[in-house]
Amino acid sequence: MKWRTEIEIPRSPWQLTLADRILLIGSCFTDSIGQKMQACGLQATCNPTGVLYNPMSIVQSLNGDMRVEIVEHDGLFHSMSHHGSFSGTDSEQVLRNCLQSLAGLHGDFAQADVVFVTFGTAYVYYRNGQVVANCHKLPEREFTRERLTVEQIVAAWRPLIRSHQDKRWVFTVSPIRHQRDGMHQNQLSKAVLLMAIEQLQREFPEQVTYFPAYEIVLDELRDYRFYADDLVHPSPAAVDYIWQRLCETFVSPDTLAAMQANHKQWLRAQHRPLHEQ
Repeated sequence: MKWRTEIEIPRSPWQLTLADRILLIGSCFTDSIGQKMQACGLQATCNPTGVLYNPMSIVQSLNGDMRVEIVEHDGLFHSMSHHGSFSGTDSEQVLRNCLQSLAGLHGDFAQADVVFVTFGTAYVYYRNGQVVANCHKLPEREFTRERLTVEQIVAAWRPLIRSHQDKRWVFTVSPIRHQRDGMHQNQLSKAVLLMAIEQLQREFPEQVTYFPAYEIVLDELRDYRFYADDLVHPSPAAVDYIWQRLCETFVSPDTLAAMQANHKQWLRAQHRPLHEQ
């Protein structure tokens, strides 16, 4: 008897190698996969500007259209284009760090052979007519909120992909549910993201690939034991399984063997001896 629904994932016609330069950008799920890649010796850079959730903030950061606006709230200075990890009490230092991160991102993007993009939500917040990447708990009255359409997302991403035909793009949708939107609104948001990626696949079949991380968690691992204590984020076991399926899809057996050897070296490097002498 079969006790679970298994997601069928066709093997990618192209395969990752240790020589490939990889950029991962998007929601916090991206960080989990990026850390796996780095531990296995892949040349992977993950979220240089911090976690980004919506498609517009991600594409603006890659395009170089991200405008750094520093605001003060409750004693901290924040960039409306960056994650809260860039916030601090020194406005000049915050600005320098943010500008350096954007410069680093543009350099990593220019050199990348493969770009992994994870969309988290189709909802965006606007402040003074500009899309913000993070609200930083500023008063709600300062923002307007809307759900992007499929057409808006595709129109924003189409020129970027078309102008970088030397890169391969792997899109995923984060399996992390945005409970604050409500479960129905979360499903509608994820549906918009899935349909936008499908349209990009149709327009750029040689460049754009979709990896079904969302479906793996919600269908194949349909059990709360595969979630963290907050019942929203995937558990370490779920991340490990998604990573295994990703390797089966994009990594050749020879490269996988080298990655496993690299991972063993990484584990030894993390070991802290009980008696250093």
